[in-house]
Amino acid sequence: MAGHIDHGKTSLTKALTNVDTDRLKEEKERKISIELGFAPLKLKDSNYNISIIDVPGHEKFIRQMIAGVAGIDLVLIIIAADEGIMPQTVEHMNILSLLNIHNAIIVITKVKQAEAELIDLVENDIKEFIKQTTFADAPIVQVDSIDGVGIEGLKQRIMDQLNYTKHRNELAPFRLPIDQVFTMKGVGTIVRGTIYEGTVHVEDQLVVLPNDQKGKARQIQVHSHSVNRGFAGQRTAIQLAGVHKDDVKRGDVLVKQPEFFTTTTTIDVAMRFINPLKTPIKQRTPIKLHTGTNEVYGHIIFFDRNKVEKEMDEIVCQIRLKEPIVIKREDRFILRRATPVETIGGGWVINPNGEKYKFGEETITKLTQMKEGTPEEQVLQLISRHNWITKEELVKKIPIDLNQMEEMVHRLSIDGTIKKIANYYTLTSYYEQIQNEIIQVLNQFHDENPMKTGMNKPELLKHIEVHKSIQEMLIKQWIGDKKINQKGHYIAINGFEPHLPTKWETRMLSVLDQLKADQLKVKEWKEYVKGLPMEFVEPFHNYLIEQEIITPLMENYMIHTNVWEESVALLRQQTEATFTLKEAKDILKISRKYLIPFLERLDKRNITIRIEDKRKWV
Repeated sequence: MAGHIDHGKTSLTKALTNVDTDRLKEEKERKISIELGFAPLKLKDSNYNISIIDVPGHEKFIRQMIAGVAGIDLVLIIIAADEGIMPQTVEHMNILSLLNIHNAIIVITKVKQAEAELIDLVENDIKEFIKQTTFADAPIVQVDSIDGVGIEGLKQRIMDQLNYTKHRNELAPFRLPIDQVFTMKGVGTIVRGTIYEGTVHVEDQLVVLPNDQKGKARQIQVHSHSVNRGFAGQRTAIQLAGVHKDDVKRGDVLVKQPEFFTTTTTIDVAMRFINPLKTPIKQRTPIKLHTGTNEVYGHIIFFDRNKVEKEMDEIVCQIRLKEPIVIKREDRFILRRATPVETIGGGWVINPNGEKYKFGEETITKLTQMKEGTPEEQVLQLISRHNWITKEELVKKIPIDLNQMEEMVHRLSIDGTIKKIANYYTLTSYYEQIQNEIIQVLNQFHDENPMKTGMNKPELLKHIEVHKSIQEMLIKQWIGDKKINQKGHYIAINGFEPHLPTKWETRMLSVLDQLKADQLKVKEWKEYVKGLPMEFVEPFHNYLIEQEIITPLMENYMIHTNVWEESVALLRQQTEATFTLKEAKDILKISRKYLIPFLERLDKRNITIRIEDKRKWV
């Protein structure tokens, strides 16, 4: 019910429902509605669950009015026969239009208090006025709430309109903007609101945003009747266990899956201004933004002008707020001037996560693309802008339900446009660019370091300029795709094997031949590698160790691994279960300089165990 103060909204609600929605003492004393009133409407031969929301008509209570109309399916615009169209009638109709609410019935009330000629005059004024509004096709009904004239006809009109009303989305993540919070003795905190989308069940774990208060739906009621679940479009009260009344307020949003919702202070919007404006709207004009049941102060930011005086077309701009709100793309809003208080315009959210943009045509083009894109184009724009984005973040920013989003990203994955890595989506072109860059980095590393097992992982990760968690997912993906492999903390191109550099291969093999020829009586390692360039000495040594071609005997002394294995086998063949130092010396025919390190390495490798002056084979 919308309309000017004292035009009979509350009386009509009572005539339709037999419920007096003025429940406050002050409302009854002053005979005006201050807070939102709610009543169930039962229509004959209908299974619909219908709630009437009686909104205050006084200019001082516009905030309550906006909170009441958020989420409705049909509006009754109430105009008294003895007064006709009044200032609040016009403002309410402007607000309804800006909120994209076009499904309306215009109800002329108090027809028994006015002469027939006056009623005809009022109806003609209404018809003329609505020609220039979004309510041009709205039916006009005459009623009198006191003696019941026209009430049954109005009920039939309501039924006819609701039969063609689009059903709300029950598959989307649950969202209920809170417009009332109170407590009851022995029950605790209760919140009320109209469920925008989704469903809620008794015992569901819920979260109040933006302050992240966690609770449980202990009980759900729809017009004082307990139910096991509430669904999109229903006027619902929820007993919220675990949340204190003082931690919840009108304007907060109750959700079940907070990961699907954006808490923000900067929103990119498409909006229209009321014409004529009383005074121009300048750059950074202080405003009050109304969305859902919320009212937040902020500033309006233009990117292609410094003020608006008269603008008939929809424009793209930005709202920066002083407090965080919970909002999604395509949510509607109203803007009112902070002072003097007046409605200046409204529109819809094109991007709930606005950023700081430069003034100029480039930004206007960017925002216009966001505004006009299909859901699929919006998905691709978001992925392109963020590079890596989760399904939950996509649902936050694009107004389609989870099932539709899953179908869309699956289709885009199948045709190769996007790629899923763990829980993230990215453009396939961007993914392949990163992959090709890393393959190139590794190939260059292998060319320059052919003897190394691979590139040190932390060093490689420096070349992947994404978040650390995504780096790890990419590494796992490339290993799974057999693009790379990992040994310890080394990463290499799949199929790469360390090898001697072609240019120095002959010289390096001769080092090994000489080392093998010297058997156990080796010289210091530096004597063998004298003929190699200094930059190859250490990599060559490390390569031989990693490939187990040489075995350290003692510091700076290496033996060929074949020699080591042959010597161990010889000693084992010619000794019993235990042997002495002298026996080993006689068999291997080497001095103590080489013998002691050799035997100690046997112990270290758990081939033998030293027991006093003997060694025992393991």
